[in-house]
Amino acid sequence: MKKNKWLKPRKPLNFLLIKPAGPDCNLSCSYCFYKSKNLLSFSPYPHRMTDDILVESLRQARVASTDALTICWQGGEPTLMGLDFFKRALELEERFCPGEKTANALQTNGLLIDKEWARFLKKNDFLVGLSIDGPKHIHDKYRCNAAGHGSWASVIDSAKLLLDKGVSVNGLSVITDYSVKFPREIYEFNMSIGLDHMQFIPCVDNYFDGHKLNSTFYPQPEDLGKFLTNIFDIWYSALGTSKQTFVRFFEDVFFKYMGLSSPDCSLLEECGNYLVIEHNGDVYPCDFFVEDRWLLGNIINGQIKHMLNSAMQNEFGKKKRTLPHNCISCQWLNYCRGGCPKDRLENTGLNHFCQAYKIFFEHADSRFKRLANQYEKP
Repeated sequence: MKKNKWLKPRKPLNFLLIKPAGPDCNLSCSYCFYKSKNLLSFSPYPHRMTDDILVESLRQARVASTDALTICWQGGEPTLMGLDFFKRALELEERFCPGEKTANALQTNGLLIDKEWARFLKKNDFLVGLSIDGPKHIHDKYRCNAAGHGSWASVIDSAKLLLDKGVSVNGLSVITDYSVKFPREIYEFNMSIGLDHMQFIPCVDNYFDGHKLNSTFYPQPEDLGKFLTNIFDIWYSALGTSKQTFVRFFEDVFFKYMGLSSPDCSLLEECGNYLVIEHNGDVYPCDFFVEDRWLLGNIINGQIKHMLNSAMQNEFGKKKRTLPHNCISCQWLNYCRGGCPKDRLENTGLNHFCQAYKIFFEHADSRFKRLANQYEKP
C-alpha cells in the first residue's frame, strides 16, 4: 500500500503567526506598511477571526507541528479581539495537546493593555513585543491615532504596567528617517523604563500592486549603518555587566558567528519556515507578503501541513537564494544572506540596506569573532 506523503511532512511547523484582527488597528502610524492590506479582498471592516477559524487554525497547527510550537499573535492590533478571545485560544491549545506547552507571543501597540490584560499575560507566560519608538519626540513623530494625536503617554503607562506585573517585554522600535539620528537616546530611554530587551526595525519602502508606500519615512542606508554601529558599541561595552541588554539583531547575527542557524529568518539562506494565518483563514508564507500572488490556501478547506510543504511555499522560500553578483562575491554573505526579500530593490535585487550592513559588519566583525572564540563551538 502506497504511503500518504503528507503523513510525515518534510518540514514541520515550529512557528505560526496569527493575525486575528487582520490589518485593523486603533492607531494610524504614518509608516505602517500593513495599511495596504485593507486593499486585499478581505471581508468588510471590521475584520475579526471567527471561532470556527480559530479552532481549525489551532487544531491544524498542532497536527503540523513538532513538540515545540510558538504562536505569535499580531496585527494590525490583536488586542482589538478582546481578552476573551485569547482565553478561548489557550483553552483550545490545551484541548488539542493536553499537557504540552505552546509558547505564545503578543505584538501590541499597548493602547488597550490594562491590569486584567497584564495579569493574563503574566499568568500564561506570554512574551510581549511592545511597539515603542523611543522618547516622546521620537515616538509621537509617526505613531499617532487617526486624529493625529500621539500615543506615547499611553504606551509608557502600558510598559510600566506590564513590567511591574513581571511580564516579559521586548521593546520594538521602528527606525525611520527621524529616529535614526538618535541611537543613544533611544537605547538609554529603553533602559530607563526597564526595557532591556530591544528590537530595532528599519522602516523601508514597500510596494503594493505597483504603488510605492512609505517612501518618505525610511532611513538612508549610511545613516542606518551608523545607527547600528553606535548601538553595537553600547551593547558590547555592557556585556557581562549589570547593564547587559539583549538586542535581537546582534544576538541573531552572533548565531552565525558560532556556526549555527540564526533564529532570524532574514539571515537564513531560504525563507518559508513559518506561516501566517489571516483573520479570514487565508494562509500566506510571510506577513510581509500577504498578497494574492502568495495565497497558499484557506484553513477551512485546506491543511496547514500541506501548505507548509507546498510547491508555492517552496518556490517562495527558494526565491531568497536568487542573489545578485554583488551579494555572491561579498565577504559578509555568510552572515546576512542578502537580508529580507522585502528590502530588496526591484531593479538590482540588492538589499536596500546593503551599505548599512556592510558598515555594521566591518565595524563589529572582530568583536563578534572574539566573542565566538570565548564559547565552545558545537
